[in-house]
Amino acid sequence: MPEVSRFFGIVIRMYFSDHQPPHFHAVYGEDEALIVIETLTVYRGDLPKRAMALVLEWANLHRPELQRDWNLAREGQTIEPIAPLE
Repeated sequence: MPEVSRFFGIVIRMYFSDHQPPHFHAVYGEDEALIVIETLTVYRGDLPKRAMALVLEWANLHRPELQRDWNLAREGQTIEPIAPLE
């Protein structure tokens, strides 16, 4: 699963040819959440409250890039890294 970004111990990933709806995986330690790109709602899983807040802040800033990477991944193409949250 390609890594899209990494910040504050959180890893953002996308699977190639993953299922709908368009989403990304946010992993923090042993916790994982799937976040819908369009609405930034949790599709499945959970993260600690602070980690989730950081993920949502980052995703809100990079939604167009996330959608672009989703489209690339669905086509089996190399995704583009996205800047981390600073």
